[in-house]
Amino acid sequence: MPFREINAKMVEATVIPGQRMFSQRGAMLAYRGDVTFTPNMAGGQGGVMSMIGRRAAGEATPLMSVEGNGTVMFGHGGHHIQVIGLTGDTLYVEADRLLAFDGTLEQGTMFMGSQGGVMGMVRGQVTGQGLFTTTLKGHGSVAVMAHGGVIELPIAPGRPVHVDPQAYVAHHGDVRNKLSTALGWRDMVGRGSGEAFQLELSGSGAVYVQASEEKL
Repeated sequence: MPFREINAKMVEATVIPGQRMFSQRGAMLAYRGDVTFTPNMAGGQGGVMSMIGRRAAGEATPLMSVEGNGTVMFGHGGHHIQVIGLTGDTLYVEADRLLAFDGTLEQGTMFMGSQGGVMGMVRGQVTGQGLFTTTLKGHGSVAVMAHGGVIELPIAPGRPVHVDPQAYVAHHGDVRNKLSTALGWRDMVGRGSGEAFQLELSGSGAVYVQASEEKL
């Protein structure tokens, strides 16, 4: 079920009988019709392993299962919301950035160290958000949260994109990650002292970057 963007910080979704969607706890702002919200300890279609991964990443709060017949408005903390449509591919996104997504999508958890250890280093040493990320695969829509707006940057063969790890929101496609350091880089741009990390994403796909480095 696609999301309708009400404004930059609110989206609306239509819930119909026989279908369900998942949302972050506390994301419901208002609804119309006969709609129910129940905790889903199984962690979506990813089942138990998905929930284990979410807990290992420090996310103990269960997703909410949304079912019924009506419309629901979602938003959270005044954060900017970006709607991403999937057409059979896989989206990699931090669990705490998920606002809501179609229940038809298969949810899983990936240890980011499996991609060369890059994102594990990024989260463990830079953002402190753990070593896991959430994967969503299939056909459907996903609403993610970010600070200060989001831009989608295409990744093409021979044209990698370099991203500040703390500005990273999500990515999809056949993309590889590589972490590099540039001593003194943060000092030059006035963001503190110490090592600077740059995330290089190469291959074919897209990466979503937020305008602010502030954590959710």
